[in-house]
Amino acid sequence: MGEAHEDPVVDLRLDLAHSARIYDWLLGGRTHFAADREAGRRILSAFPAAGEAARMNRAFMHRAVAHLAREGLTQFLDIGTGIPTSPNLHEIVQGISPAARVVYTDNDPVVLAHAAALLRGRPEGRTAYVQADVTVAGSVLEAPRLHATLDLRRPVALTLNALLHFVPDDGRDRAHAVVEDLKAALPGGSALVITHGTSDFSPLAMGRVTDVLARAGTPLQLRGVAEFRRFFDGWELLEPGVTLAHRWRPGRPEDPGRPTAAEAVCYAAIARKP
Repeated sequence: MGEAHEDPVVDLRLDLAHSARIYDWLLGGRTHFAADREAGRRILSAFPAAGEAARMNRAFMHRAVAHLAREGLTQFLDIGTGIPTSPNLHEIVQGISPAARVVYTDNDPVVLAHAAALLRGRPEGRTAYVQADVTVAGSVLEAPRLHATLDLRRPVALTLNALLHFVPDDGRDRAHAVVEDLKAALPGGSALVITHGTSDFSPLAMGRVTDVLARAGTPLQLRGVAEFRRFFDGWELLEPGVTLAHRWRPGRPEDPGRPTAAEAVCYAAIARKP
């Protein structure tokens, strides 16, 4: 009789807070655990506008991918997907282009457990999920499921929403190196969508948030506008360029008093590869 082989046991470590599940809690989702809720409450205590900032980031993502789908992009690679929260990226883009293909990636096994919700796309298109860590060389770009779904010889919209501030540099400028590797793998006409937390407008509150996440075992590296702009080097920024997430082509006239920059604390931009 042959030797039985079992799938490796994955320790979900639900006793530790995870950024994807904290974000889900801030958005009012249901996929989070006690450690995530406790970290979320501490973040709100340090920065009461955190929930609104998360919602502004999410709303920007919806506008960004809808814009790119209307511009004709039909392939999307979303890295750092997080817990599914409807409408998901594929629901937005396949509502505009039913044949669009979407690959989601994340490094949280809990996200994998909810991947079925991500894979309910339009029958004309394709959706797939890859469990991978963007900081591990090749784990995303060499994944067979990615290549079975996307054709990297054709333009791809790469979205990195609220992800890169969880990639500390550790003295090696890791976040920019990761983005440059991803950019180099994509052909002309591709798009890059990034949102990123900053302490430029609310340094004391964001310093407290950084401390909360550090105690929860999740390092946070906020970056200023110059560091954020570097992610797009060599690509052409779409108007209005680098701005706060809620100010990137808002869908309705902006209330001049709300939200303030100190409440938004998240840069956003889209660029195209020449």
